[in-house]
Amino acid sequence: MLEVGQAAPDFEARDQDGNTVKLSDFKGKKVVLYFYPKDDTPGCTAQACSLRDNYDALLAKGFVVLGVSVDDEKKHRKFIDKYNLPFPLLADTEKDIVEKYGVWQEKSMYGRKYMGTLRYTFVVDEEGRISEIITKVDTKKHADQLLK
Repeated sequence: MLEVGQAAPDFEARDQDGNTVKLSDFKGKKVVLYFYPKDDTPGCTAQACSLRDNYDALLAKGFVVLGVSVDDEKKHRKFIDKYNLPFPLLADTEKDIVEKYGVWQEKSMYGRKYMGTLRYTFVVDEEGRISEIITKVDTKKHADQLLK
């Protein structure tokens, strides 16, 4: 598991419009890198909308927001359009990023075990180091957790 103070693993992925995004592109900025299980599900929608509704405050604090899930670009585009999300969502269909960040793990629901993405958020500082890891994300108040 990654820890605060470590260098954030760099990655390259496509956003909802097919543009290539690298974490290293944001050196010198603070990045909110949030991992979520699936587009357009209740918890993931609440989390994305919390970030959307507080986006100006996050920008004012110098944050760049990047969402990551294993959904594809097309699903991300639909999710962004449906909820008017102002930040990019990265398609990690090969599970490269979720594995680098240790958030692709076995989960269980109703006794059934399956692999899925943990809802974790990593805050990466201007130097590219992890400055905070939020493992208990409050989906409805996620922006508050970042702005505190």
